[in-house]
Amino acid sequence: MSTNTSHINPLENEAIYIMREVAAQFEKPVLLFSGGKDSITLVRLAQKAFWPAKIPFPLMHIDTGHNFPETIEFRDRLAKELGVELIVRNVQDSIDAGKVKEESGRYASRNSLQTTTLLDAIEEFKFDACIGGARRDEEKARAKERIFSVRDDFGQWDEKSQRPELFDMLNGDIELGQNVRVFPISNWTELDVWSYIQKEEIEIPSIYFAHKRKTFVRDGMIWSAEDDIVFRDAEEIVEERLVRFRTVGDMSCTAAVLSDAVSIDKVVSEIRDSSISERGARIDDKRSEAAMEKRKQQGYF
Repeated sequence: MSTNTSHINPLENEAIYIMREVAAQFEKPVLLFSGGKDSITLVRLAQKAFWPAKIPFPLMHIDTGHNFPETIEFRDRLAKELGVELIVRNVQDSIDAGKVKEESGRYASRNSLQTTTLLDAIEEFKFDACIGGARRDEEKARAKERIFSVRDDFGQWDEKSQRPELFDMLNGDIELGQNVRVFPISNWTELDVWSYIQKEEIEIPSIYFAHKRKTFVRDGMIWSAEDDIVFRDAEEIVEERLVRFRTVGDMSCTAAVLSDAVSIDKVVSEIRDSSISERGARIDDKRSEAAMEKRKQQGYF
């Protein structure tokens, strides 16, 4: 199935411009890479921005230890194929060091624990710009961000003290200790990302496509039962279902959706017809109305 992707070209051009501004304005940038569709899109944009040279900054993954195996395998393979440095820092190390405390119970997740590990990694490598795949349509707190979003020397975000970005002018001037979070695909939607993947014929992890998986249902959401990560009550029945994942974060807070989409074309059609945001399958966003905003204020991406 062919689709009209002409509207993607201006978005791509904007993102490439942002990538080049990062390389020009900052001394030590890094691209945050999880192996998910948004960060995979960022890698392709970075390739285009600096071609024929290699991507001029490393990739970094803050690994909760509860990621889907398909995603981790893809992450490692792509970095090797591109010849790009891959830095991995683990939430488990932060837990072992007593910097964060493991949650317990049926809704336990390591997702929010990533903040401490991320801030420690930024300090360790002295990164002054972290490029990420956040989009304005994901969650309402994301829509408050600028393209260059300044964090203070504690990694905190103040949504009331952001710089204007008139006429696409990006100001990367920061003080000692500050760093910037950069969002090249901030103006994209989930459908735009999938349309770009379709247009560019970008390989993505198999978990994004429909596959049979052992699952169980809780609170109207479908959870993977193929591991020991997701807490499951004794009465929660495991059944095999045909599902796929629209987002591939921490297993303990990322639910699947029923789907028969086994190709990019079918995924694009499914997303176009969907009335539910992909964040509807993320339980961590449902903890409170301001869950994401509070985490961002504390240093979360």
